[in-house]
Amino acid sequence: MRLAQRIVVNSFVVATLLVGIVLFAVERRVTERVRAEEPTAAASADEFLAKVRRDIVIAGLAALLVGVALAQVLAAPVARPIEELRDVARGLAAGDLTQRPSRAIAGGEVGDLAEALRRLAEQLEARLQALHGEEALLVALTESLNEGVIAVDARQRVVRINETARQLLRLREPVPFPADFLPRDRTLREAMAAVLSGSDAVPDEVRVDDRTLSLTARPLPGGGAVLALYDLTPVRRLEAVRRDFVANVSHELRTPLTVIGGFVETLQDEELPPELRRQFLAMCEGNVRRMQRIVDDLLDLSRIESGGWVPNPIDLDIAAVAAEVFAPLQTAATAKGVVLRTEIGADAGHLHIDPTAARQILSNLAENALRHTTTGEVVLFSQIDEGGTRIGVRDTGTGIGAEHLPRIFERFYRADPGRSREAGGTGLGLAIVRHLAESHGGSVKAESQPGVGTTISAWIPRDVASTDYSEG
Repeated sequence: MRLAQRIVVNSFVVATLLVGIVLFAVERRVTERVRAEEPTAAASADEFLAKVRRDIVIAGLAALLVGVALAQVLAAPVARPIEELRDVARGLAAGDLTQRPSRAIAGGEVGDLAEALRRLAEQLEARLQALHGEEALLVALTESLNEGVIAVDARQRVVRINETARQLLRLREPVPFPADFLPRDRTLREAMAAVLSGSDAVPDEVRVDDRTLSLTARPLPGGGAVLALYDLTPVRRLEAVRRDFVANVSHELRTPLTVIGGFVETLQDEELPPELRRQFLAMCEGNVRRMQRIVDDLLDLSRIESGGWVPNPIDLDIAAVAAEVFAPLQTAATAKGVVLRTEIGADAGHLHIDPTAARQILSNLAENALRHTTTGEVVLFSQIDEGGTRIGVRDTGTGIGAEHLPRIFERFYRADPGRSREAGGTGLGLAIVRHLAESHGGSVKAESQPGVGTTISAWIPRDVASTDYSEG
């Protein structure tokens, strides 16, 4: 019931009681007066009293109706502002901070109440906007981190998680969600239990699927915990590559050094026949050259990766480069019965590429192909391919197993270690090819079938964009 209606009803009840009291009092006085003056005229007195009673009732009802109408008129101006203030207060309580009392409500206690409510609404809105700003800043900060951030409340619910953490833990559930959704790693669970009990958890590592994550956990004031996760997988991978690299370099250099050391010890024998001495010296020289090639390839690879070398592309004649590449290989190819030839596709005779890079790419591929081909042919080709030019070498050699293809462009990786070393390879040629192609914004590709042959190529985009390895 509205306030104005309650005022009218209350006024009606009070007026009715007052009219009843007045009617009762008047009727009693008139009855006593009439009967005192005319005790013998009772019938006439009763008729007179009935008439008086009727007139009083009519007059009372008329006065009551007028009073109710007047109360309605007088209650409306008082009730309307109070009802408006009530509606504003309800709106604010429901979260609608745009609600404001009308400026028409002014003066008196109701006006003071309206002004106080108006100021309260403005303060609430200002504080809520400040909270929204802080929330947006916090979200922006956490989302910009490379670390995964997870906040867990005292009831073990995840109440905040940034995108990095979602990707690391492969979580898509909307917050809040139970902490049971987190990976069931023992280290992670123990760290979370420790900080939820109020103690600091020391940094540790956790394994999630194929990732290694660094975990740091801290308790939050008032209960709960915050967990920070950093992906150590790339670091661990680089450490493994470094260990493999050191081991491979040591192994590659130890073999020729061991051979040279043995020959030097033998050459110290003064009675060694001259023919054997010359033979041993030639072997020492061959192993020295092998070590020199390894060192040269390592220096080339380091220069490319460190940004010390930047391609200087020019318009290059592929046929001329092929002739330069095949010239020093012709004698060995003839001795093995292998045919060297070129296939230059239409519109693929010229390539915009650094000339040194082009010669090194094709030389490494051709030497590698001839090294593993005992019969048949080695074909140097150039063809248009998907917005660029693909240059490479195809052979009819021993081929490479499918399990080795994804790794042949790694440093020192050999599908057949013993045979590659016997043939004089350093294990770095294909790694150099890959980096030279990528320095032009291109890529490499390897296809092979054991017993049939191998095709290894480098794709160079038409609009060459060099890559600076020093930035990565």
